[in-house]
Amino acid sequence: MSGAGIRYDTVVLDVDGTLVDTVYQHVVIWAEAFAAYDVHVPLWRIHRAIGMGGDRLVTEVAGEDVETKHGDEIRARHDEQFDKTIDEIQALPGAESLVRDLRRRGMTVLVASSGQTGQTERLLDLVGGAQQADAMTTSADVESSKPAPDLIEVALARVGKGPAVVVGDTVWDVHAAREGGHYAVGLLSGGVSDAELREAGADRVFATTEELRQALDDLPLRASDPGSTRSTRA
Repeated sequence: MSGAGIRYDTVVLDVDGTLVDTVYQHVVIWAEAFAAYDVHVPLWRIHRAIGMGGDRLVTEVAGEDVETKHGDEIRARHDEQFDKTIDEIQALPGAESLVRDLRRRGMTVLVASSGQTGQTERLLDLVGGAQQADAMTTSADVESSKPAPDLIEVALARVGKGPAVVVGDTVWDVHAAREGGHYAVGLLSGGVSDAELREAGADRVFATTEELRQALDDLPLRASDPGSTRSTRA
């Protein structure tokens, strides 16, 4: 568990599976991308890797040989197909209200996603737009995606903040949060169990984004120092 008595003025939000309902679309699209190169990966294996960046996922589910031979092509095919379906994506219930409530409370709100920048910005339009975040990081900003803590740490560095409450829906989000010494909140909206999220180190687990929103008073949050400088999204 994170240190007792600490109260945080910054919240770092994952996007896919946390704010928007995309996990199972990604699973199917990744499977189709692999199949295009005669690589057949069971859907459950792909689901277990969702939350990692594409830089890690191919090796995780299909091995180094597939990564070496087809990794870039598989990632490109996944991204192309996801672009075609992105307009069908829906925000998770309560997600936009969660972002707005955090801002009303004076929190510094950051976004850290393993996804591509353009896709992430389009998904954030479903919850009020990227301008709702004080800073955003995506796969383009770091060399190593989740479960490495880099996405979180770069976002925090851009606003001169830390540590933070980090919210995500996968064990990879939790691992990244805990490696950076942050308070980790897990959501079940990515299809990962309560037990797995807690075993990975989640301090709290909520069933839905809306349940988290309603429980903000129970989290160790405090408003940002009004004298601090709030950075704009970089």
